[in-house]
Amino acid sequence: MSRLSEQEEKELVSFIKDWLKSHGLNQKDLAHELKIKSSRTSELILKIKDLYKKGGMFNIAKNLIKIEQKLLNEIKNNYRETSKTAPYNQLDIDSLVIQINQDTCE
Repeated sequence: MSRLSEQEEKELVSFIKDWLKSHGLNQKDLAHELKIKSSRTSELILKIKDLYKKGGMFNIAKNLIKIEQKLLNEIKNNYRETSKTAPYNQLDIDSLVIQINQDTCE
């Protein structure tokens, strides 16, 4: 594979920063998903260049899509877990009415 041009690199970094921001993520999140130790832009660029060498823009896009899907699934699963547990005990209205009726009849 040929190398990324300086212009392509700048555009790609800009795109990735916008992409992260649109999902409420940061470079640290991306570094974690790419399994690199540093979240510095220079380290991310090295990883992106490595992905490019292994398959061009297609490989970069494929990896970003995979990361996006994983993170969105985690968000969705976290939402499901929090929506299953109600923040307050929900009252069973029928049971409450029965209890009130029993209390007032006695």
